[in-house]
Amino acid sequence: MSGREGGKKKPLKQPKKSEKDMDEADVAFKQKQKEEQKKMEEMKGKASQKGPLSGGGIKKSGKK
Repeated sequence: MSGREGGKKKPLKQPKKSEKDMDEADVAFKQKQKEEQKKMEEMKGKASQKGPLSGGGIKKSGKK
């Protein structure tokens, strides 16, 4: 046992994952995700044009 064994040990390198073949279900799922992402971006753009939705949270009274 050597004195240089302290610290974290590096995990063994794993082989690179090969590109798997995607079937129609995977392709359709990815296409659906892209469409939903586009819709969300459009909604964010529309929401940013309008003002804030609420008056601003906690209201403090002027009295002390």
